[in-house]
Amino acid sequence: MKEKEWFQVAWGMALVGMGVAVFFRISHVMGKVSRIAYFAGVPFLIRLSFYLMAILLIGGGIKKVYGASRSWRSEKPR
Repeated sequence: MKEKEWFQVAWGMALVGMGVAVFFRISHVMGKVSRIAYFAGVPFLIRLSFYLMAILLIGGGIKKVYGASRSWRSEKPR
């Protein structure tokens, strides 16, 4: 496997990890954000944005890892 492919797999795993971390941190962060007067009227929109960001991070990481695994399977064994 090439060095670039290892980097892509590592980057994909980091994206998945950060997406999962965002999911677990949303409840804690929303408590702090809702105390800010400027954001008090739109907690649903902010929560939706955090969940969308987490889904995009996880999806992008899975896509990178899956793409790298497809290139491994397409290589002919020596």
